[in-house]
Amino acid sequence: MRVLHIITGLGVGGAEQQLRLLLRHLPVTCEVVTLTNPGAVADGLRADGVRVTDLGMRGNRDLAALPRLARTIRAGGYDLVHTHLYRACVYGRPAARLAGVRAIVATEHSLGGTQLEGRPLSAGVRALYLASERLGRATVAVSPAVADRLRAWGVPAPRIEVVPNGIDLARFRFDPASRRRTRRQLGLPQDAYVIGGIGRLAAAKRFDVVVRALAELPDDCRLLLVGGGAEEDALRRTAREAGVADRVLLTGERPCDPDGTPGPDLPSLVCAMDVLASPSPEETFGLAVVEALACGLPVLYSSCPALEGLPTPGARRVTGGTGAFVRALTEARGAPPGPRTAPDAARHYDIARSAERLMDVYATAVSGRPLPSAASRAASSPSASPSPTPQGVSSP
Repeated sequence: MRVLHIITGLGVGGAEQQLRLLLRHLPVTCEVVTLTNPGAVADGLRADGVRVTDLGMRGNRDLAALPRLARTIRAGGYDLVHTHLYRACVYGRPAARLAGVRAIVATEHSLGGTQLEGRPLSAGVRALYLASERLGRATVAVSPAVADRLRAWGVPAPRIEVVPNGIDLARFRFDPASRRRTRRQLGLPQDAYVIGGIGRLAAAKRFDVVVRALAELPDDCRLLLVGGGAEEDALRRTAREAGVADRVLLTGERPCDPDGTPGPDLPSLVCAMDVLASPSPEETFGLAVVEALACGLPVLYSSCPALEGLPTPGARRVTGGTGAFVRALTEARGAPPGPRTAPDAARHYDIARSAERLMDVYATAVSGRPLPSAASRAASSPSASPSPTPQGVSSP
């Protein structure tokens, strides 16, 4: 089977890095087209031996990209086209049909309750999405929460399949030598209590909550923020105003693999942390939380659909703002350290398992058969037993 993956861009981001990881585990021939921004993940894919084509799209309304993309698909002789992220879905699905490919799958990575890929939802965005969705055979949701949102948007339930994001457990295994080395590289004291945050530096992620919480914690606490984005300057300003600029370290975007990027990669940075704080109130999956758990970190989170229904020792839901995180971080710091081993919830999301489930979707799409019902899938595959959600921490 020959599969073409179409994605909006290939800078460092959750969906982009998830695509690269997935391609390492899919037992089919895969190539990638990026509509724009062939960044660090494109370099990584090429290093993995994957052919990457940059379509050179100039913006959302570059309609000339549609026939170019259709020609690329037709020339490749692909059995299936798989699109990722909104613009790639809107352009990729009609281009695939124009090229004569009917086996079309899309993955919805970033549909929140009020935002799509960090932008406010609108009636126009929804209408365009649904119009192109009808051209495909299946839409993959990365969590049950995203599947629920797709159904609420109007995507027919029989066309939706949940295939969770996956992680490379071996790469995120805790390594004490990496912890010492990474702290030394970053200038972090070996005995400091390091609070970590991972993700886009966007207002919706609410990292300012953790910056302000740091100001109310002891001086030996540090904040290590991993990611890039439009809010970087605002977060630095918040740190200065809170008097903790010397205790906040922003690393910028970090790939999961070194890829020649100066400085430590993401797994090494997670090893250097003592706790992960994820104050974002709306997530589609919660990949950073799962990666931190894979490294044996205690986690404080506001939203993580990946953990719903799974017993998750070491993870605690925090509802509220700065005060709630101050209390939760104080309690986490005072707790005796546990073993830095991955709980079952992290192992539940092994990337090999996600790749296997996606191959089932591919086989069904190529055959033209409808997706199996949720009931039949549940009857034929084991699932984790549900458990109560973790105890929350609420603000007054």
